[in-house]
Amino acid sequence: MGYLRRDAEPGSPDFGKLDICVCRQAQVAQTVRERLFSLSHLDELQGLTFESFNPRGRKGVGESQANSLEWAFNRARQYAGSLNGWLLLQGGYGCGKTHLAAAIANSVVGMGVPTLFLTVPDLLDTLRFSYDSEDTTFEQRFDEIRNAPLLVLDDFGTQNATAWAQEKLFQVVNYRYINKLPLVVTTNLDLDEIEARIRSRLADPELVSAVRIAAPDFRRPTDDKGHPELSSLDLHASRTFATFEDRRAEGLAPDEVRSLEKAVKAAIAFAAKPRGWLVLTGPYGCGKTHLAASIANTLADKGNPPLFIMVPDLLDHLRATFSPSSNVSYDHRFDEIRTAPLLILDDLGAQSTSPWAKEKLHQLFNYRYNAELPTVLTVAVDMLESIDERLRVRLADERLCTFVTVTAPAFHGGRSRKAKRLT
Repeated sequence: MGYLRRDAEPGSPDFGKLDICVCRQAQVAQTVRERLFSLSHLDELQGLTFESFNPRGRKGVGESQANSLEWAFNRARQYAGSLNGWLLLQGGYGCGKTHLAAAIANSVVGMGVPTLFLTVPDLLDTLRFSYDSEDTTFEQRFDEIRNAPLLVLDDFGTQNATAWAQEKLFQVVNYRYINKLPLVVTTNLDLDEIEARIRSRLADPELVSAVRIAAPDFRRPTDDKGHPELSSLDLHASRTFATFEDRRAEGLAPDEVRSLEKAVKAAIAFAAKPRGWLVLTGPYGCGKTHLAASIANTLADKGNPPLFIMVPDLLDHLRATFSPSSNVSYDHRFDEIRTAPLLILDDLGAQSTSPWAKEKLHQLFNYRYNAELPTVLTVAVDMLESIDERLRVRLADERLCTFVTVTAPAFHGGRSRKAKRLT
């Protein structure tokens, strides 16, 4: 028969229970491995291995981005060898989270460990379909998932957030938490966006190793920005310190030339050591945006891409989160902006002066002011008086803010303003 009855006295909890005979254990284990492998569709991910992963990323990835990728790679390999605790992989779309998670699964399967690899939406679909399945019951499938020797949940946070889905997902996570069963989770969400009960378990430092990958989307090889959905730095790729003209050929007045030289020096110094706030003011077209973009491109080349965005576009991005079709919450988007390691806001003052816009900008600036986060602002000199007084008070703080005014007029090319127009 392949089963043995336990040798237990009447009244014992084990009395009458059957155990699989040693002669069938290998066969049963192989059946479990095959069933979980079939559910996982790992055959479709067999090319995602540690050997096919580039630990330093593609050519052009910045130093800090490559370092985060290499750290995640090394941590994933260590985890595959030990299956100790949980591993949480966080990062943007296309940064390599799924590849590393699949590499762990493929490595562990190769060692004979039954593994279940599922995106969270697929996991929930698997449970739903079991209600009408002729091959299994819901209870069997649910038990199979929560007891898998290794469970890998990919794309956590993309699932339908119905009450049923949240509850089933919590039950799976909580069961594995209580029983300390190995779990790998990948997500592009911050922890504070995840359901509170699950968040508390993913935040347990005694069980969970959290690794954040800062690399850009490998599917967009020309985009090295940390915030691909928000940053407009790619539109200013040619604006660097090397391409900034001193404009002497225009016949500028000496004080105008000096104001440009002062602004360039301030921008170069800030790019070398981003601290405090740098405010660049002057007429439209005088070079403020070029210098701000030069700062951003310098830091992006070092692997520390900032968030570079025009203020009106920033407010549009925040408004867009209120749309029913938005795939990101307002709280996530706002927190992404206000906590950016370096924020460069171009054309402050050009935005709508609605009460909502004023309040959002005040909240943003107030947070960064109190946290003393590096920030660059460009403001047309004509717009200074229209800025919210609460912000003007903060800009007057010389302890934090460096104010640089360019007096040169708008740039029109290399021709001297004294040159006669050719007819």
